[in-house]
Amino acid sequence: MNIVLVGLMGSGKTAVGRLLAERLGRPLVDTDALVEEAAGCTIAEIFAAEGEEGFRRREAEAVARAAAGDNQVIATGGGAVLRPGNREALRSSGLVIWLDAEPESLYQRARAQGLAHRPLLSGPDPLGRLRALADARRPAYEAAAHVRIRTDRRTLHDVVEEIIEKLEERGLP
Repeated sequence: MNIVLVGLMGSGKTAVGRLLAERLGRPLVDTDALVEEAAGCTIAEIFAAEGEEGFRRREAEAVARAAAGDNQVIATGGGAVLRPGNREALRSSGLVIWLDAEPESLYQRARAQGLAHRPLLSGPDPLGRLRALADARRPAYEAAAHVRIRTDRRTLHDVVEEIIEKLEERGLP
């Protein structure tokens, strides 16, 4: 059984995923990294050459590959839950955990990591764009997730501890 992390960009999927994988002794599979590896270029370059639809097609292939594995932590891209097939694949592969945070927190984190790496935030109002994405994607996250965990003003260790508690409550390793 996999542990799958979903959420908007900046919610902590990769950072939490690294620490969680280490704590559980499982490999971390990052679907964005799978996309870049298969394409031989960055996500920003894929967006520039193929647009969002081209990226989403590649992302669906990466999600299917990741979901076919077992006993791993999967960190997805922020929009991976947009396609119903991705949601179904992820839910059937394990426990899906939605890392949720307010757009203002996400913006601060994304800005600290560099907005140039976030094609969907390249416009004049990245915070407004994050608010719109949060509103638009909320139903997809709700449909995908078995568990929702807030990450605002919390350390990585606190979030990982809560995930481990949720696993233990469900009798999962």
